[in-house]
Amino acid sequence: MLAGKRATRVGDEILKCAAGLLMQKVKDPRVNGITLTGVHISDDLKNATIFFSLIGNEDNVKRAQAGLDSAKGFIKREIGLWIKLRNVPEIVFKHDPTLEAGNRLEKLFHKIRTEDPGDDVEQQ
Repeated sequence: MLAGKRATRVGDEILKCAAGLLMQKVKDPRVNGITLTGVHISDDLKNATIFFSLIGNEDNVKRAQAGLDSAKGFIKREIGLWIKLRNVPEIVFKHDPTLEAGNRLEKLFHKIRTEDPGDDVEQQ
């Protein structure tokens, strides 16, 4: 028997399959630049939430969400062909802001590193 929960293993396969589909088969330009960051699947394998990240403003995120929602049926059908399950989980795409937060922190750290260190040092 394989180690780990079945839901985790199935979720990993769903994430790999969805990422491959977005890169190769989904032709919608609204989904360009999307990174799939994770998946949460219920223990009964009926619901799957796929998290995506996109660096950009709120309009880009809304446009990407609309593109993913329109491709949801195609992705679900292809996952059903790829992974042999009795019932393919209902898929929900949800934006994951952690990549943007990390990018924002990296810019702040870069700004701190490039500032003149003599400005904040007290005279002793």
